[in-house]
Amino acid sequence: MFLEVNPLVLPDIGLVVWSTIAFLILLIVLGKFAWKPIMKGIHEREAGIADAIASAEKVKAEMAQLQNENEALLAKAREERAQLLKEARETKDKIVNEAKEQAKAEANKIILEAQAAINHQKLAAITEVKNQVGNLVIEVSEKVLRRELSNKSEQEAYINNLANEIKLN
Repeated sequence: MFLEVNPLVLPDIGLVVWSTIAFLILLIVLGKFAWKPIMKGIHEREAGIADAIASAEKVKAEMAQLQNENEALLAKAREERAQLLKEARETKDKIVNEAKEQAKAEANKIILEAQAAINHQKLAAITEVKNQVGNLVIEVSEKVLRRELSNKSEQEAYINNLANEIKLN
């Protein structure tokens, strides 16, 4: 059982030679005209890819730097906000304390003025009482002088009686 070989499958020696010559001519023509432009295109493509990778790395580095700068700016903004809030609280406390002190000063002033008014009214009342007592003394003296008493002991009893009446009022 031998396999029969088809003559189409086994090439003839002449076909091999001519195929080899055609291949060599094609190789020379491609070497002279096509390999240089193809290799040049491949090198340009490699350079373009390398540049794109370098640009991408540069952009990536810039993005990382921008992100770091953004984080730093956010931290600074938070710090400034905290500082502003602290200053606002301090200002508020200062204003409240000043208002309290001013209110205390006003209250003390009003109290002092009220005490002065009370003292003034007290003195006026005392003066009024003294004036009334003086008037009463004058009236008593007048009544004593009008009454004709023959006896000194009766005069003293009458004066004591009037004095007791004044004390009761």
